[in-house]
Amino acid sequence: LGAYFPMVLLQMPMCNEKEVYETSISHVCQIDWPRDRMLVQVLDDSDDETCQMLIRAEVTKWNQRGVNIIYRHRLSRTGYKAGNLKSAMSCEYVKDYEFVAIFDADFQPNPDFLKLTVPHFKGNPELGLVQARWSFVNKDENLLTRLQNINLCFHFEVEQQVNGIYLNFFGFNGTAGVWRIEALEDSGGWMERTTVEDMDIAVRAHLQGWKFIYLNDVKVLCELPESYQAYRKQQHRWHSGPMQLFRLCLPAIIKSKVILSIN
Repeated sequence: LGAYFPMVLLQMPMCNEKEVYETSISHVCQIDWPRDRMLVQVLDDSDDETCQMLIRAEVTKWNQRGVNIIYRHRLSRTGYKAGNLKSAMSCEYVKDYEFVAIFDADFQPNPDFLKLTVPHFKGNPELGLVQARWSFVNKDENLLTRLQNINLCFHFEVEQQVNGIYLNFFGFNGTAGVWRIEALEDSGGWMERTTVEDMDIAVRAHLQGWKFIYLNDVKVLCELPESYQAYRKQQHRWHSGPMQLFRLCLPAIIKSKVILSIN
């Protein structure tokens, strides 16, 4: 790594995450990076006042330990996750940062996460995104989680790797990835037009010519839905959004000469 420690923003969008916020904030705050070269933004869209209070207290605790961390709460959840990220990127101090890492509220990055991802950007000005793989802390909890683990392992080990190698494009997984902030801005930033804001920004960045790298050997722990109700809700979002996005992006895709694959 040498002396390469660029300024990195770490964003944690969350909403009523009473069960997981403490573990996730703890993991992100313990990432091994110079403390004056990183800032953790806890982006709390919770409408549960107790949850807000608990998360705010956790942020205060880590701030007192010397971590550069701030708590942000929006009065209106306009645009949901995309709106939350868009609002956070509008902060005046963001201009001081070169990269942004995003972790959903149930993700638990290892301390070496930035040291394994950020160096790929050095000397590679066309690189817009470095995506890590997900791994699952509760994969053996029940039959549903075991089946999800099989399905998602195929997605990461086959689909993401193949698309990354042969097409130089894959969908951003929405979390456990690092973006070059210039790439986000060049691609129009976060938009609130679909339920798959992660795929939306990836498509637009790819059409702008930005390159992506997928790291199958860098894993970030997270949790799988354990109930059928939670699983069904997640799948509805994942499968209804891409077709809506395809219709929105079709004119730009037709005009572009780059190869695109939306799974």
